[in-house]
Amino acid sequence: MSADSGKKPMNERLQHLFNVISSHRFLEKRALNGEIPFYVCAYPPEEAVEMERLQRQLANRLEQAGVKVLDINLYDLSIQILKERGIWEQLLDMEQTVSKEELKELLQGVLDPEAHLVPAIAITLAKSDFDVLFLSGVGAVFPYIRSHNVLNNLQSTAKEKPTIMFFPGTYEHCQESGASLDLFGKLHDDKYYRAFDISHCEA
Repeated sequence: MSADSGKKPMNERLQHLFNVISSHRFLEKRALNGEIPFYVCAYPPEEAVEMERLQRQLANRLEQAGVKVLDINLYDLSIQILKERGIWEQLLDMEQTVSKEELKELLQGVLDPEAHLVPAIAITLAKSDFDVLFLSGVGAVFPYIRSHNVLNNLQSTAKEKPTIMFFPGTYEHCQESGASLDLFGKLHDDKYYRAFDISHCEA
């Protein structure tokens, strides 16, 4: 996200996203030069509620324009996985008796992107008819799921259709250090180089 893109009014950001995502150039993955069609839509964390509303409006407008959106919320998917594996109630009981670090380690194992989360996403993709994938809930699953791990493991699974991750923080490109996903604008260690900043994309 550029320094000023997060400051634009919500209606302008909504219109820009709609124009880009509904374009044939975007949907047909033109001008990517073989790159994976991953995009980051970064926004200031304090705008989380507004961005949820924008995301719903965007999906509705795209659907009306004939663009089918598949929205996967990582938090909702995590709970679904925990329930399917029969450990959701157990975790709720354990939360009172174990340390935060122990709980984080347990969740990181059960919701490991490579072993569990991305395979669950792959199942959803295989049975869905969609033109573009929205990934949300990134802030809600921190720290037991890191966004760059999800994107890295999705590269072989979600490369046929454009994927947009809605990200509460910044996506910075720097010649010296490469690119980084800075969650909440504070955590600077999530290195990911292959996504495009959708605020810089043209329709």
